[in-house]
Amino acid sequence: MLLTVTDTARDKILELRAQEEEPDGLGLRIEVTGVRGVDYTYDLTFDPIAEADTAAGDVVEKSGDLPVIIPSESIDALRGATLDLPATSGQAGLVLRNPNRPDPLSGAHLELTGTPAEKVQQLLEGQINPALASHGGYAQLDRVEGEVAYVTMGGGCQGCAVSAMTLREGIARSIKEAIPEITDVQDITDHALGENPYYT
Repeated sequence: MLLTVTDTARDKILELRAQEEEPDGLGLRIEVTGVRGVDYTYDLTFDPIAEADTAAGDVVEKSGDLPVIIPSESIDALRGATLDLPATSGQAGLVLRNPNRPDPLSGAHLELTGTPAEKVQQLLEGQINPALASHGGYAQLDRVEGEVAYVTMGGGCQGCAVSAMTLREGIARSIKEAIPEITDVQDITDHALGENPYYT
């Protein structure tokens, strides 16, 4: 199963579906609609099973008597997730426990144009810095030489013990994936000058 629906959640969903017109032709469609913070956002609707586009990769799974429709573009983000009812009775609605997290530094949604340096700048401004801003930091392009981008980090990222890892694991990977002309990313930040220096 791509996605698990617990027995209690399935019973509740079937109870709600029974109130719809022609319920037997409906499945529960679960779609990833975006990203909020470190989690995905979702849309759950009752849709006609016949409208699932399996030819385009949509998946229709049966959880007992409940067909579950997952659009092709949401499959990877929902793999291994569990749809459940909340443990506390005071909480309404369904809970989707998802082991997957979006990559906040991914530049997959940006159209990058111009020179490699301009593309790096667009990626930093449009995708990476908004993600780093939640930690009070930012990344800045110093220069591009050949296939190497030289980046500095500032704000809460300068001297932060995790900033080197953030750069290496997140920013460098995002730049290299989004801009094939760049094959290496170097951190040239003077971390000793930061608010939380870890180089002494």
